[in-house]
Amino acid sequence: MSNPVNSKKRGRINVVLNHKLNEKFGQNGSLFQTEEEKEEHDILTRFERKLEEYVGLEEVKRLVNEIYAWLFINKRREEQGLKASKQVLHMIFKGNPGTGKTTVARIIAEFLHEMGVLAKGHFMEVERADLVGEYIGHTAQKTREVLKKASGGVLFIDEAYSLARGGEKDFGKEAIDTLVKAMEDHQHDFVLILAGYSREMDYFLSLNPGLPSRFPIAIDFPNYTTDELMEMVRRMLSEREYVLTQEGEFHIKEHIRRIRQEQERTFSNGRYIRNIIEEGIRLQAVRLLKENAFDRDSLLTMKREDFKFHSSHVKVN
Repeated sequence: MSNPVNSKKRGRINVVLNHKLNEKFGQNGSLFQTEEEKEEHDILTRFERKLEEYVGLEEVKRLVNEIYAWLFINKRREEQGLKASKQVLHMIFKGNPGTGKTTVARIIAEFLHEMGVLAKGHFMEVERADLVGEYIGHTAQKTREVLKKASGGVLFIDEAYSLARGGEKDFGKEAIDTLVKAMEDHQHDFVLILAGYSREMDYFLSLNPGLPSRFPIAIDFPNYTTDELMEMVRRMLSEREYVLTQEGEFHIKEHIRRIRQEQERTFSNGRYIRNIIEEGIRLQAVRLLKENAFDRDSLLTMKREDFKFHSSHVKVN
């Protein structure tokens, strides 16, 4: 696919997404409102629809709008004989588990490929063990091999702060140095996304003064609100063809409100919701067997008693 931007200069985009949606965007966060506009900008429209499948992520939707608009306008500038600059798109994702970081990284890889920014658009997720070796020189070799495989796509490192957990003598520092060099030497050949808990990522970035500026896009993934988590509950049950009673919904909502407050720093958000839904389905099956109730309404209906949070096996983090 041809690149819509024939770039001649290096530049940077600095978007820290901690603000509300601009009023100039549509109510759904879209740049375009008419069907004609949406058809003309088919790539953006398709990715907006893809993101709408997920609860929340409003700031991510804004970022996709901004990147699309920048690339589209760069193409128009090029047609007028004006300079069209490249921008560094390495990113930092900060937030608790289950807030959508990996999902968003996958979508961004696909989006940047369709926009011609990434040659392949594949998504490569690695962890400390994939980068850090066992002896001097081994780490740089392993990291370069990973970078070679990631060329043309997105390299996603979750719990990236683990690279610095061993201090100055740890081989993780060698991995960081190798990554930083690649970001400079091949800054437009791939996109590096580092992800992890907010507090740990802030500490990790503070260890190397030159590191934060190499990631001009920083996205905070806050915990989902109680209402957003309840929307997840409804969607997950609907997808599985279950209906929750009003009493059951109130029971789950009160539990979520309490657990969010108690476990604010480590709450696993969407993962926790998925796990309590799956446990509830198992407990409903046990109840139906005991009741010998196999009619359609019984099979469809989830009740308060199917969610026994006081004896649940589901971890909140």
